[in-house]
Amino acid sequence: MKRALIRTSVVAAALGASALTSPTSAAPAAPAAAAPAAPAAGSIADGVTNDENPGVPVGASWTEHYFRAAQAGSPTTVTLHADVLRPEGLAPTEKTPVILSVGPYFNHAGQTGQETDEVQPSSRFDDLIDGASLMERGYTVVLVDNRGFGASTGCLDWMGAGEQADVRKAVRWSASRPWSTGKVGMYGKSYDAVTGLWGADLDPRGLEAVVAQEPLWNMYPYLYSNDVPRGNQTGTPLAYNSIASLGGTSGDTDRYNQAAAYEQQHPECLARNLRDNVSNTSQRDPYWALRNQAAKATGARTPLFVTQGFTESNTKPEQMEQYLRNHVGPTRGWLGPWEHVRGNEVDPRTGELSQGRSGFFAEVGRFYDRHLKGIRSAKDPAFAIQDNVGQWRAQRTWPVADTTRAVSIGSGRYVDAGPVEAAVRRGDATGTGLSAAQARRVAELQVPPTTVERRDGDVDQQVRSSLGTAAERADAELSVAGLLPTSYQTWSRPVRQETRVTGTPRVTLTTRGEGQVHVTMWDVDPEAQTATLINENVAELGARGRAFDLKGMDWTLAQGHRMAIGVGTITGGSWRPLPSGRVVTVRDATVRLSTQSTADDVATQGAESPWLARYLEDNTIGSGDLPAGTFRVPTP
Repeated sequence: MKRALIRTSVVAAALGASALTSPTSAAPAAPAAAAPAAPAAGSIADGVTNDENPGVPVGASWTEHYFRAAQAGSPTTVTLHADVLRPEGLAPTEKTPVILSVGPYFNHAGQTGQETDEVQPSSRFDDLIDGASLMERGYTVVLVDNRGFGASTGCLDWMGAGEQADVRKAVRWSASRPWSTGKVGMYGKSYDAVTGLWGADLDPRGLEAVVAQEPLWNMYPYLYSNDVPRGNQTGTPLAYNSIASLGGTSGDTDRYNQAAAYEQQHPECLARNLRDNVSNTSQRDPYWALRNQAAKATGARTPLFVTQGFTESNTKPEQMEQYLRNHVGPTRGWLGPWEHVRGNEVDPRTGELSQGRSGFFAEVGRFYDRHLKGIRSAKDPAFAIQDNVGQWRAQRTWPVADTTRAVSIGSGRYVDAGPVEAAVRRGDATGTGLSAAQARRVAELQVPPTTVERRDGDVDQQVRSSLGTAAERADAELSVAGLLPTSYQTWSRPVRQETRVTGTPRVTLTTRGEGQVHVTMWDVDPEAQTATLINENVAELGARGRAFDLKGMDWTLAQGHRMAIGVGTITGGSWRPLPSGRVVTVRDATVRLSTQSTADDVATQGAESPWLARYLEDNTIGSGDLPAGTFRVPTP
């Protein structure tokens, strides 16, 4: 087990960061070039073991390598850096399969900020190396820095053509080494899970399997929702600019430190990354079409093992269904109600497995053994899925829809007033489209905006419920919101039997009037008189309305429960709304729903995710008096 890193400072989280100091003022300076720290024996070129450097995983021999990657259609050539961890004692040409990860978090100094000044390979996936016993089982681990990060040169480009070229080259390089069997599996979580999906899409020679935990399924929805900017629209590009500006350690070689300083020496890279991500706001822009891995997955055959939290507030299940539908190779997954966590992660509050299911590394090991070594062992479920009551089931694929139908959620109108600012809370309705009395009423009852919780030492910022904390919205009631001029609700009749709503609901609105829209979906318990937010999304409306997807979901409505769907202005959540202040008339609205019977569920092992109770607490409000239902949830 690698020793704990010495943390000297922590840069704000990467994926999910909503604000970050400009890297020109906050980025760590490149350390002065120095001779590498001398280990007890050997050198990095020859292989360094844990006995010689406690920063190397036990049982591994660490070497560094550099290789070139060219960007397709461009004369630009960059040099990529790789840390290679081989089972200790192997001859240089003794062949093993390779587990590869490509991403921005492998700098020797730390993942997202300066954590240590000891020269050593990144500890990001030591949990996999130790937990899956990769060295003992005869795997080589390769950690490759994306261009612009760590000791790889070139400009970072948010999974554009350059970083896609890096993925392809890293796989081919790993497969072609004299110590490689030619079979490569990719592994990652979050950003380096995205590079795994791109590996599957690009299908470079040698790639045989991909494990991707909590990825983005398309790069666009992380910064925008249907042309509405998210709160991290500028914070995330700035966060990655800062990570790219992180220098190496004082013990690293001159070559490493010079390469690690590339982005500091080329500020145009940082400026371009920020400009491109902020100026291209529409998903129709060519910039985003290039970065849509869900669309590019069409026909992909690389075996894939994914994890995804349906209640994720970071890398959300947006376009997951499209990716899995387009990907035609063998696909497996763990899906359920959890946050941005790894399959093996333990909840720090409860000591329980964060996803609730045991044996993640054992299952990952069997997945790699099958596809990289040809070893068939225990048969694991194709998909293990936890529902919102904490029960696990085995399923051949996801989603499984017994019935799909569009239901009418009626017409209505609302004022696109946006969040209530301080002036409105004082009763000043200027520019909101509200009267002073309406503004005061909205100010009294409107749900506060998002709160943010950071987890010390985690590389990912945690964004809690769109509703704020339980204390902040203690007096909020769903039925009251329908009386305000900023939204309206439509209610279903009670479901006749337990009904699972699954897949990706699609909203189609025919509207008049300029503005933005926020659609919310609720599970209403008539007996308890509570409503739980189970899905939502926002969009910029066109001249005649818009059709757009909500998030992927898997939520079971108990018998007798009802669904409520809200349509209105954007009052909170993780968005930067630009309200028009005008009345939006919804002439017609439908939501396409897919449902699944629970009668044929096949149980599999697993406990309730500890996140589920927190999600329910943070996303449940009073329902108030229940109006008559106007539509039926499709019966599976």
